Amino acid sequence: MHTPTDEQAHAVDAFRSGDHLVLQAGAGTGKTSTLGMLATSTKRRGRYLAFNKDIARDASSRFPNSVQCKTAHATAFAALGHRFVLRLNSPRQPAWRIGKSLGVNSSVRIGDHEISHRTLSQAVLRTVTRFCHSADRALAPHHVPVLRRLEAPEDHTQLSDAVLPFAARAWHDLQNPERGVVRFEHDHYLKMWALTDPKIEADFLFLDEAQDTNPVLEQVFTAQRAHAQLVMVGDSAQAIYGWRGARDVMTGFDANHLTLTRSFRFGPALAEEANRWLSFANASIRLTGTEEISTEVGVVTSPDAVLCRTNIGAVTEVMRLLAAGQRVALTRGGQTLTALALAAQDLKEGRCTSHPELALFSSWGELQDYATYDLAGRDLQPFVEVVDAHGPQAIIAAVDALTDETTADVTVSTAHKAKGREWLQVRIADDFPQPAETDQNDDCGRPPPPSVSEKDAQLAYVAVTRARRRLDLGGLSWIQSHPGA
Repeated sequence: MHTPTDEQAHAVDAFRSGDHLVLQAGAGTGKTSTLGMLATSTKRRGRYLAFNKDIARDASSRFPNSVQCKTAHATAFAALGHRFVLRLNSPRQPAWRIGKSLGVNSSVRIGDHEISHRTLSQAVLRTVTRFCHSADRALAPHHVPVLRRLEAPEDHTQLSDAVLPFAARAWHDLQNPERGVVRFEHDHYLKMWALTDPKIEADFLFLDEAQDTNPVLEQVFTAQRAHAQLVMVGDSAQAIYGWRGARDVMTGFDANHLTLTRSFRFGPALAEEANRWLSFANASIRLTGTEEISTEVGVVTSPDAVLCRTNIGAVTEVMRLLAAGQRVALTRGGQTLTALALAAQDLKEGRCTSHPELALFSSWGELQDYATYDLAGRDLQPFVEVVDAHGPQAIIAAVDALTDETTADVTVSTAHKAKGREWLQVRIADDFPQPAETDQNDDCGRPPPPSVSEKDAQLAYVAVTRARRRLDLGGLSWIQSHPGA
C-alpha cells in the first residue's frame, strides 16, 4: 500500500466523521484502495456493493472481515432469489417460442411496417428487462423499447399498446418460483427484491461504479440513508451505460463530494490526453499522472488491445487482424457478432430477422440503402461493407477462429466492455467518428469548431485511459487539431 495522497487522507477523515460521501474517482486513481482505507479506519460493520463478481472478489481480499463484499445480485439472491433457483437453471429457448406461450401468435401492422410475431416477442421480453432496470413499481409504455424505424411517438404508442398486455403476462409468469414459460434471469429476482423495500443491515454502505447504477439499485441504496452511512464511488465522466437504463446518480446526491485525481495507471502525457476529453465531457475533475510512469502517445504497431466504438466496428477489426495472421481474442466472446451475421444472412436470403437492430428491414438491399443514405443508419455502414465484402459466413468463421485472451496476440474490445480494464499498449479503432461541421457561422461570420457531444467525449475518455505505457489515438487523432482541445 502506497502512502495515502492528500485526497485519500481527506476522504478517510470525512468518512470517520460520519458524513455521507460521494467520491469522484478518475481513471486509475485507486478507488478500491481508497475504499479499503476507509473500511480499515473503523470497526463498524459495512457492506460493499460491487459492479460485478470479479470486483467483489478482489475487494474481499483487500477489505477487513467486518465488510461484506457482494454484488447487488448476490445480495438479492440471498434474500429472495434463491427461491427461484429451479427456474434459473431452465434451458434457453427462442424468444418467439416464449412469445407463443404467452399468446403472441400473429403479426401487428404499425404504419408501413409489419411487426412479426418474432419481433413482437423480442420486444415483450426486452420490455420486462427495461422494467426490471427501472425504479418503477408497474409496467408502463416507456419500458417498451423503441425499434429502429419506429421512432415516431405515434408509432411507439401503437407498439406499446401491442406489447404491454403480453409483458404483463410475462411478469405474472415470472412470479411462480417453480414453473413458467419465460426464462428466469438474475435481473428478475433483483427487481422483485427491490419491490419489497428491503433494509440492508449495515452501519455503512459502499456503492461502486455509482455512475452506471440502474435506477432499481439506486432506489434500494438511497433508501438505507436513515440507518447507514452511504458512500458512492465512481467517475461521472465514465457514465457510458445510459443506453441500457443506467444513470449517473452521483452528481445530485446529497452528500460531501470529494475527488481522487492522481492516476496510478499512467504518466503525465496520458493524463493530459484524458483531460482533453474530460473538458468536452463537462467533467468536474482533471487528472494528474504519476511522474515515475512513462506513458507515451504515438503510433503503436503491435497493440495489446484495439478498442472500438461499436460491435460493428469490432467485426471490422477482427476480420482485418485475422487476415493479417494475428491470433485474436474478443472481449466477452463473439455471440453478438454471430447474431449480427445470422441476421444479415436472413436478409440476404429474403427472410425477415428478429434481431432487434435489423427487425424492420425486409431485405438486404433495403438495409444497404438505409446505411448509405439515411443519417440515422450511418453507424451500420461499416457492418454492411464487411458483409458485402466477405459475406455472413466469413464473419461466423472469424468468430470461430477467435482464441482466448491468454494466448492471443491482440484483444479486440468495444470501449464499453473495456471499462475497468487496462493494457500496456492500446490502439483506438477507426470507428470513432469525427464530429460533423456545421453550416452556421458565429458572430464574426466564421464557422465554429465542430461540436463534440458529451456522450462521445465520455466514451473516448474511457477508451484512452485504458493504456498504461503507450496509446495510439487512431480514430480519435482528430482531437489533436480540434480548436476546442
